[in-house]
Amino acid sequence: MNRCAGSAAHSATEVGDVIRALLIAPQWIGDAVMSEPLLSCLAGRGERVTVGALPWVAPVYRAMPSAAEVVELPFAHGRLDWAERRRVARAWRGRFGRAYVLPNSIKAALLPWLARIPERVGYRGEGRFGLLTRRLADPEGRPPMVDFYLALAGTGASAVECQRAASGDRVPRLTLPDAEIEAVLAATGLQRSRYWAFAPGAEYGPAKRWPGTHYAELARSVHASSGLPVVLLGSAAEAPLCREIAALAGPVCRVLAGAVSLQQAMAIIAASRGVVSNDSGLMHVAAAFGVPQVAVFGSTSPLHTPPLNRQARVLWLKDELALDCMPCFERTCRYGHYRCLDAVRPARVGQALQTAIVDPPSDRAASTA
Repeated sequence: MNRCAGSAAHSATEVGDVIRALLIAPQWIGDAVMSEPLLSCLAGRGERVTVGALPWVAPVYRAMPSAAEVVELPFAHGRLDWAERRRVARAWRGRFGRAYVLPNSIKAALLPWLARIPERVGYRGEGRFGLLTRRLADPEGRPPMVDFYLALAGTGASAVECQRAASGDRVPRLTLPDAEIEAVLAATGLQRSRYWAFAPGAEYGPAKRWPGTHYAELARSVHASSGLPVVLLGSAAEAPLCREIAALAGPVCRVLAGAVSLQQAMAIIAASRGVVSNDSGLMHVAAAFGVPQVAVFGSTSPLHTPPLNRQARVLWLKDELALDCMPCFERTCRYGHYRCLDAVRPARVGQALQTAIVDPPSDRAASTA
């Protein structure tokens, strides 16, 4: 049986040639997408991975063939939920030989510890002495998130053990059955490749949100040139923003933010003509489906969380604006001007979107428009 060196596989619970492992998922949609190459690596070397995920990210893992099972964790955001964690852990005792804890919090490491899983792998994060049996040193700075997660698999992975990662293919991939996509399109009255999808929200904060007025202007422009409508996607909390954009853009926009589930939004993105978004979870969803896309970055850096997609174009004006504050990674602009986002004009985004459709780059990494 093939294993990555450094993974201490000797004590893992096995059924035949299959190692049973638990993966504790991150709580952000984008981070969940970027963990897909790790799952692919683990499955490729003989691990059967059960993913424990909060309900709002579980649909992402259901679109990953390498996830053998996805279990929704009954925990509330920001709460310890000690009794619930103990209940779930008791049910899981004896099921797994290894756990991978992707979040850096103490809370995330509690469940594998309570479940008495022999091997528990994660970063030092909030210390977590005793909760993890193998603690990786926290990296300096902000490394690419795909590599950050892949490191949990261990070092020395061979091409046989982890083919995609060892060959340099660290591109997250999501898949949905065609029948499921067609069912969503029928339910929403959409036709494959006959609409644009915009995701104007970003739960992190306004320093990641391209202005709504810019989205409205772009919506009018792409509709005028293509005749296709624009679908606005996002969470229920982002629905007011989408309605504001639709009011500015006129009848060219249709607001589905808050009206469809994440699973349905993923299907809508996968079947769209192209996607425009901020640096957000839905940006990574679009990248993992390989659709033409433009991603507008402001306070964050595409060096840390790029859309890994050969048909992606990134607009980040750090060099042009020469703002010393970029990237600040803040939720709000400390100076109140949001120039890093305002300066990205709708015409430039529209041009980049057309380029992504007609002239995709030869490699699979995102390029800067």
